[in-house]
Amino acid sequence: MYEVFDVAVVGGGPCGAIAAMHLARQGLSVALIDPENRIKPCGGAIPSRLLTDYAIPESLLVSKANAARIIAPSGKTVEMRIGDIGYVGMVDRATFDPYLRARAEAAGARRIRARAESLEYRSDGALQITLSSPSGDRTSRIAARQVVGSDGANSTVRRQMFPAARKPPYVFAYHEIVETPAEPDPALFRPDRCDVIYDGHVSPDFYGWVFPHGRQTSIGCGSAVKGHDLRKATSELRRAAGLNDARVIRREGAPLPLKPMRRWDDGRSILLAGDAAGTVAPSSGEGIYYAMLCGKLSADAISLSLATNKASALKQARRSFMRDHGRVFFILGLMQTIWYRNDRLRERFVSMCADPDVQRLTWQSYLDKKLVRSDPFAHARVFLKDTAQLFANLAGQK
Repeated sequence: MYEVFDVAVVGGGPCGAIAAMHLARQGLSVALIDPENRIKPCGGAIPSRLLTDYAIPESLLVSKANAARIIAPSGKTVEMRIGDIGYVGMVDRATFDPYLRARAEAAGARRIRARAESLEYRSDGALQITLSSPSGDRTSRIAARQVVGSDGANSTVRRQMFPAARKPPYVFAYHEIVETPAEPDPALFRPDRCDVIYDGHVSPDFYGWVFPHGRQTSIGCGSAVKGHDLRKATSELRRAAGLNDARVIRREGAPLPLKPMRRWDDGRSILLAGDAAGTVAPSSGEGIYYAMLCGKLSADAISLSLATNKASALKQARRSFMRDHGRVFFILGLMQTIWYRNDRLRERFVSMCADPDVQRLTWQSYLDKKLVRSDPFAHARVFLKDTAQLFANLAGQK
């Protein structure tokens, strides 16, 4: 015999930890399963509103960025200042994730330091989960009436319980965490600014980044192109930022899914969430805010399913997410498809970023997590400029 929980949350990143916390606060018995032996590669950027939305103490921020510098293949740069409407907060996943898991435990979730190896339905409809210890030398089992699969892009829950065709498209991301120099060259690197590099040598289909983390800095890039040398590209980024001699603290790599799956539930008792469901934003690769939102929406859907004994309630999580953010994801995906194809287009894309309307709408949309509708004339101006840039490029290719 083994313990049966109302809900097992597989994966204790920001998505799973938030889901477990909300479920436990509703009086449900919750198992939060995570081996806690790996730090996810992540630039660590979050919008300032996340601190309010999820009651995150400002002390968890390792730095704040008040601007982004966009760098074109030619080396041309455009600085996008945020102004007084907010900031980009930076977190280190090595401290951020454990804080969220501890908060879930304080709410009543049972933390199980293990890896989910397999899942199968029992005859009574509950899910049996076989666990292995982080070292892999012990196995155990638990059961749950419902399961949240928030175990990342390579989700065991998704691979075992969903058809292979459901796998979302990916880019592979790699970054290095290095020590920030005591006196960096301000012409190359600033501790209050995020650098975003659009260059085919760095990434033929995505981008590179240099993100300040206070005493540390995240430098990396992503690509879906097989054979592209991400480590070499990251080394080039370090040299360009004047951080070539900075001590490397850790190196990490992981896939980033860039399109929400068409269905997140299995029609019975399993709900995918966060990276496992593909909710990393196209074009930007932003994932933390959307993961935590998925955790909250998943908890709401699971609670409703258990209260009504209706599996159809699980659909609520995806429906709510796509209603509020589906249009943003569509536009970001369109941007990536159009402007990331070659360096000629990347050059024009960076030029567009110098436009004040583009900058204002970009920051408002990022910080508010919705398309800005209050200024239709600004949207019209941006659309016309965007279209003019695209047609100019097409004419230049003839």
